[in-house]
Amino acid sequence: MHGANLGTLLRTCDAVGACLAVPPFGWVDEALARGNTLRRPTCVHRVGDPLRWLDAERAAGARLLGVELADEAIRLADLPAARRRTVAVLGHERTGIPPAAVDLLDVVVEIPMVGTGLSLNVAVAGSLVLYKLAGLV
Repeated sequence: MHGANLGTLLRTCDAVGACLAVPPFGWVDEALARGNTLRRPTCVHRVGDPLRWLDAERAAGARLLGVELADEAIRLADLPAARRRTVAVLGHERTGIPPAAVDLLDVVVEIPMVGTGLSLNVAVAGSLVLYKLAGLV
């Protein structure tokens, strides 16, 4: 929802040794440039068609994991560290992951909350999941 989220996710990806895949929206390049406070090249994949890219990643053996509220979701605390290539899919802060992408997922993870909010900022949620997948928490 906000370009600053990409900068936060980019920093987290760098911290855990991951790459950031971004969609072909016009504002993405500016957001990455503004948000890259590392001031050095980082691992970014530009994905022309996100659904096609996810399908290809899955066909190549990657595990597709979505961060979403769903009945079949596992709790973040129960998520094991990634043992193979894993793609973490994050959705829009208000609308979530599009249904066509949810259909491609192997597993859905939810971040439990005890407060009154229904979700976390997408950069915060993504960062929590990335650290868990990396086995660093």
